[in-house]
Amino acid sequence: MSQFRFRKSGYSSGSGECVEVADNVPGAVAVRDSKTPRRAHVLHSPAAWAAFLTHLRKAHTL
Repeated sequence: MSQFRFRKSGYSSGSGECVEVADNVPGAVAVRDSKTPRRAHVLHSPAAWAAFLTHLRKAHTL
């Protein structure tokens, strides 16, 4: 789906072990592996993605 504009986190290192996220399409958040960008991506609802990020932030502060 070419309408997705993927970006990598500024926290990513140069090792290539990253995910890329596209949240520019209303109603969908796409996630893909940065090592294989031409392979399929996984779609999430914005609510599910927000819940995932909230969980990560809470887990990171423990």
